Amino acid sequence: MNFQQLRYVREAVRHNLNLTEAAARLFTSQPGVSKQIRELENEIGVEIFVRKGKRLIAITEPGKAVVAAAEKVLQAADNLRRVGAEYQDKDSGTLTIATTHTQARYALPTVVRAFKRKYPKVKLTLQQGNPPQLAQMVIAGEADVAIATEALASYSSLVAMPGYTWHHCIVVPAGHPLLKLRRVTLADLAAYPIITYDPAFTGRSHIDQAFAERDIEINLVLTAIDTDVIKTYVELGMGVGIIAAMAFNARRDSPLRAIDAGHLFRSSVTRVAVRKGDYLRRYTYDFIEMFAPHLHRRVVNKAMTDQAN
Repeated sequence: MNFQQLRYVREAVRHNLNLTEAAARLFTSQPGVSKQIRELENEIGVEIFVRKGKRLIAITEPGKAVVAAAEKVLQAADNLRRVGAEYQDKDSGTLTIATTHTQARYALPTVVRAFKRKYPKVKLTLQQGNPPQLAQMVIAGEADVAIATEALASYSSLVAMPGYTWHHCIVVPAGHPLLKLRRVTLADLAAYPIITYDPAFTGRSHIDQAFAERDIEINLVLTAIDTDVIKTYVELGMGVGIIAAMAFNARRDSPLRAIDAGHLFRSSVTRVAVRKGDYLRRYTYDFIEMFAPHLHRRVVNKAMTDQAN
């Protein structure tokens, strides 16, 4: 038994039992992956996968236990490497942050700048995707930290901690009739075409919930994952935008005007998530604290301990 065989099993599972894709991810051949998995099965005396011809079609019951054990062994090996790297050179390494466009564009720039000033030798990478994709990146060990508003708290393999609370605002072109109202209502909004986020992003669930609770139909003419796209089409006069308030800058977005919507939609919480059981490098703790100052090392460690039990 060796680490290579365990990695082959893990990648086969992560790629939905497609050995060709697993082999490509591991930079090896499909027959080689199949052979190594067979050798592991022979050594431990159980079949990990159900086969149909040369294809894997399911994981056996003992195979599920093997996969779980393999994940723990490989995570422990990764942690040992991180411990070694931490004591060899505390100020160099790699850090991958998985996040959404809104966080990368509006919440993270000052954090990234401060982090790079403190850790110039750390290679920092931002990976973007929707919240479920971000969660899977961290679970798979492809990213160290996930930052998003939606989904992260629903994964048992992650420790998701509240980073900050924010609310939505309404954006309209200068001179729009909504600007004349003292307090905009949902009914007022519903009188216009709406442009807002894709359902998986940036607190969209709170927008849908608010209209549903009042039984008000919303006329969605466009959805997007990118706030700048939403603002562009609002500026073109295609509709009224609902965006994260942090994404509006009066100087940069001078053709538009913002209207507070904190009274219309529930506040949203952006969360920071790491994988349960991971050993975190010092600079990972520092990045998290730079993003959310209340999440200092002691708080993060307590959250990881509490959720591990």
